[in-house]
This record gives sequence, C-alpha cells and structure tokens, in this order.
Amino acid sequence: MKKLLYLSNLRLPTEKAYGIQIAEMCSAFAGIGLEVLLAYPYRKNPHRDFFNYYGIKKNFKIKVIPAVDFYLSGSLDKISVVVKSFISALFLAFYGLFSGADFIYSRDEWPIYFLSFFKNNLIFEAHRFSPKRKSFYNRFKKKGVRVVVISEAIKKDFVKFGFPVSILVAHDGVDMDLFDVDIPKEEARSKTNLPKDQKIIMYAGHLFDWKGADVLLEVARNFEFRISDFEKKGGILFVFVGGTEYDLKQFKKKAEGLSNTLILGQKPHKEMPLFLKAADILVLPNSASNKISSYTSPLKLFEYMASGRPIVASNLESIGEILNQNNAILVKPDDNLDLSNGIIKALEHQDICNQISAKGLEDVKNYTWQKRAERIGAYLGLSF
Repeated sequence: MKKLLYLSNLRLPTEKAYGIQIAEMCSAFAGIGLEVLLAYPYRKNPHRDFFNYYGIKKNFKIKVIPAVDFYLSGSLDKISVVVKSFISALFLAFYGLFSGADFIYSRDEWPIYFLSFFKNNLIFEAHRFSPKRKSFYNRFKKKGVRVVVISEAIKKDFVKFGFPVSILVAHDGVDMDLFDVDIPKEEARSKTNLPKDQKIIMYAGHLFDWKGADVLLEVARNFEFRISDFEKKGGILFVFVGGTEYDLKQFKKKAEGLSNTLILGQKPHKEMPLFLKAADILVLPNSASNKISSYTSPLKLFEYMASGRPIVASNLESIGEILNQNNAILVKPDDNLDLSNGIIKALEHQDICNQISAKGLEDVKNYTWQKRAERIGAYLGLSF
C-alpha cells in the first residue's frame, strides 16, 4: 500500500473552510487505498478531537508535531504568525524527510520548499497564485514538484509562469452522504428553529468582504416585497450562517435595525445540511473586487448544489467553471440591484427553481471528495 503524508502548516481543527477541505481529502485519499498520515503543528486549540470535530471516518492517522506557539499583542501578532509558521514548517519538513512516505502532499509552500532540496516525491496544492510567492514557484518548477490547482484560473497563471500544461485542475468537492439528506423543508426548519411561514434567503459562510455577504445585506436592507402573496405568508427573511467572532460583531452592527435579517453565527459543519435544506434560496454573492474571487472553488458552492436548493450566484469566471444558466441564476457581482432581481426571479418562478435545483444536484455528483481523490491519484500515476 502506497503511503501519503499530508503536511498542513495550519491550526487544526479550525472553524475555517480549509480545515474541512484537508480533513475530507485525507479521508478520501484513504478511501482510494492510500495509507494516509496527516501531520500538523501543535497550536493552542480548544478543539482536540479532530475526527469528531469534522464528523469524518477515522480511516487515516494523525501526527501532531511539537512546535513553538506564542502570541504577541496588537499588530505584533502578525509577526508571531510569520515566525511560528516558518519554524513549524521546518519541523514538518524534518518529519517528512524521514517519514518513508511515497508521496508528500501539502497546500503550504514552506514545507514543500524545504523538502525540495532532498525529495522528489512532492505535490503542492495551490489555492491561489500570488506574485509574492514567485521564489517558491521558481523552486517548485526547477525541482519538478507536481502541482494541483483548484480552478482553471489558477492553472492559467501557473502555465504562464512556465509550469507544464499538464498540471491538474481539481475543483473542491462535497460529501454527498452528508449533504444530500432526505428531509422535508418544514422538518429542517423545526430542527434549526427557523420560521416556517417565511421565504428564507440564506447565505452560509464567512463574512469576509470578498465573500460578498455585505452585498446581500444591502439587498436585505433595500428589499421591497413586490409580490403580495409573499407578504400574506409572512414575508421574506435573509438568514446568514457563519463568520468569526470578530466579523460577526462588525456584521451585526451593519445589520442593526433590519427586521428581515437573522444572523446566526458559526454552526458545526455537521449541522449545515439541515440549515441549507431549511432555505428556499441559497446565495453565493462573491465580490469581483478581490483577486482571490477569480481563483476560488468555494466549498459552500458544492454544498449548496448537493442540498438540492436553487442557487443565485455571482457570475465570476471561477464560479462559472461549475455553475451556468442551467443549474443556477447568475447575476452581476457587486451589483445590489441585479442580485435583488435574481432573488426575485427565483421567488417568482418555481418552475425555474425546480429545474436548476435538479440540474445542480445532478452536476455536483461529479464533484465528490472521493472523485477528487481519484483524479489526483490518477495524476500521480496510481491505478485503482
């Protein structure tokens, strides 16, 4: 059995999406027959039980690498993060050096960089392309590090930089067993304590500016109930699920005075299928103002599709690699009016919602974590 060592130079477990992606991929790699070990540095963390936190099968092993962990106050904390990251990357690379793994896989540049002086079995998974990281890319190109990217847009930039066109695009994925749950909307609302007499427009995810949650909040602020039937049935409620403690505080301030908005904060990932099933419409309002939006392959996109609910999404290049007019309603990014019109279109036309929901559910079956692991395995020359 081939051994794969996954090096993560990040705090785990974490409430952020990268933790879900890493956990799911390690489980999926194990599911295709690899012996998987996930190694990450020690960090102070209230969450200790990795497998329970992510609700995944315990089909791979974990190694917590001893590492320095300290924090500085105020703006100096950015310095502590850089220093800790550099030191823990060294420790991870040293562990990888003597691991005996057939493949060493990471989405973090520093461990791969250090190991590139000694190993030639390295795979780097890129979630963006940054000019600030060109020294890493030059080294990876020179040493023949194999590269996996999460979108076509990232691949284009790597190919322009001189990497071979054979680098693999592997979009993110979803656990269909978790998100394709057979539960009526009314029951999902009972379990999540959401009102049954309102149309629910839901956003699930972090509240960073580039995610576009602020745009949806402005839509909620300016929304007019143009359809009398909805008013009679209790109106429309905009529900936001997710966000860090700091971002939530700021976002709630922006939403003060809105009676049609409910901000729930972070929920355990294993509860998200119920929240998505409780919605009438799911919104993916990513902004075009930040370069990262052109690279992203958001987990919630695939979770939205797997929930079988209609999606209203920003018409961005990265989003368009997965969504189209057949499986979503696409709107102009950063445009409150167009987003509002897209939501109203979904509310007014149940036939369109049924069509795009069914097509989205069909299409997302090509984007499971298992299939992603199989594509990466084939890229590495493995046979199943």
